[in-house]
Amino acid sequence: MTQQGAVLQGYNNELVKCIEDLCMQKEELNKQIQQAEEEKNKLQHEIQVLSEQLECVCENLAQKVASRNELDKILAETEAAYMKILDSSRTLLNVLKKEVGSLKHMPELKTN
Repeated sequence: MTQQGAVLQGYNNELVKCIEDLCMQKEELNKQIQQAEEEKNKLQHEIQVLSEQLECVCENLAQKVASRNELDKILAETEAAYMKILDSSRTLLNVLKKEVGSLKHMPELKTN
């Protein structure tokens, strides 16, 4: 019976060692889980901060694009008006040249 008791004691010692090993593995796994949760929370916070920054940049960009589009419209209208002025100036110059040319052919304006 003492031999059976010794065998039982050996089994018990092995069982306790296995349980201790499992407890250590669980402890290590808990540490890893805690680290992963901390990393996850940190990343989620960074994502939130970056999302807010992205939203601000997008709003700013939209305002700048709208301003640029308005400037493009103003420039196009101004250039078109300027082209009309140039065309009118050319027409006026041509008319003036004709008038001056016809005045030179008048007898009283000719010089002797």
